[in-house]
Amino acid sequence: MLQGVLSRAPATESPAAAAMKTKRAPASPDEEEEGERRPARGKRQQLLGLGSAAAAAAAAEGPETRGLWLLSLLLRCAEAVAMDQLTEARELLPEIAELASPFGSSPERVAAYFGDALCARVLSSYLGAYSPLALRPLAAAQSRRVASAFQAYNALSPLVKFSHFTANQAILQALDGEDRLHVIDLDIMQGLQWPGLFHILASRPRKPRSLRITGLGASLDVLEATGRRLADFAASLGLPFEFHPIEGKIGHVADAAALLGPRHRQQQQDEATVVHWMHHCLYDVTGSDLGTVRLLRSLRPKLITIVEQDLGHSGDFLGRFVEALHYYSALFDALGDGAGAAAAESAERHAVERQLLGAEIRNIVAVGGPKRTGEVRVERWGDELRRAGFGPVSLAGSPATQARLLLGMYPWKGYTLVEEEACLKLGWKDLSLLTASAWEPTDAAAAATPRRGSQET
Repeated sequence: MLQGVLSRAPATESPAAAAMKTKRAPASPDEEEEGERRPARGKRQQLLGLGSAAAAAAAAEGPETRGLWLLSLLLRCAEAVAMDQLTEARELLPEIAELASPFGSSPERVAAYFGDALCARVLSSYLGAYSPLALRPLAAAQSRRVASAFQAYNALSPLVKFSHFTANQAILQALDGEDRLHVIDLDIMQGLQWPGLFHILASRPRKPRSLRITGLGASLDVLEATGRRLADFAASLGLPFEFHPIEGKIGHVADAAALLGPRHRQQQQDEATVVHWMHHCLYDVTGSDLGTVRLLRSLRPKLITIVEQDLGHSGDFLGRFVEALHYYSALFDALGDGAGAAAAESAERHAVERQLLGAEIRNIVAVGGPKRTGEVRVERWGDELRRAGFGPVSLAGSPATQARLLLGMYPWKGYTLVEEEACLKLGWKDLSLLTASAWEPTDAAAAATPRRGSQET
């Protein structure tokens, strides 16, 4: 519901409204009866003018009015934080907590996690210190909870599968005819993506002579467990497989040789290397974005696949907050449709929202901008890769076909797929959530001209 409320007003030139320049969900019949739409700033000012008496009335009238009031409280608190009016922000937090619930309706659940994040932000502002963005490795128990939540997310939503299927198809196309393969996964986690790739490689008439994965991550124990699972699966398919774990962040790796390993030096003439990264906001993956760009330029892999969240992390706090509220309201709406009424599915949805989405919201709201690691971060990796000497590879064809088939497997119809400038964008009710893209060195990309424009399917 909050996503529907946020989508009513078109963007204006104000900083907060600029963060909302994305495609909007179709208006409901009730919204269409409102007549002309108000600018985003005007809508926000209207909400901020509600008093405490209106709050009580709003909470009693119904879920939509309750959602409107929750939205107004969140925006009032965010504006107070942005203006450093911490006393006012602190006074609004108990009312948000009273109306919100991580077990309630979609707007109540969204408000619960944004309220917690605002509380952490207010506390950090009082202390005058901001914790870095999860630079320390996750504890073993927390890693297991995150892994379990990702598996539930994979079952409830097509977003994870979209990331995996699209990247795998692009990799298979790029590696066609190659028999020595090396995949570098910048944040491998549990390696859920790669069994699908293994299965297709094993089904080909000529299996690869060599298959290696270099996986980066924060915990060597988790990496080694992932390597064992992948090795067992590859052995069951008769694939030769090696796994090379690297505990650390790609931006902190000093030399590309550490990623390529000694085997590459021995057979560098005929081993094809690809790099993959599925972007998220759970923790800082790269360590140093500038270091990551330098290393990718040095590696010059045959292909880079990236799946990015369509969510900005730069700009002022209020603009970042409004954009994040819009984005995660759409994700919570989508999960609400994807999870059924059964207790098990509701528990899975809660685990996804608490362990994954809630943690991302906290990282975006409670910790912002350069304070995450002490340096300015890359806003759009596609633009940065162009400057680093890479060109886009069109994902039309097999990757787009696989993505359409994937969406057809889900009974709810809110998801959209758009082909735009060689990329694939997966959205919910026309709000883009993820962008998948593939990149190759420009000397190889010069002969190919990617599809321009956009086409909705």
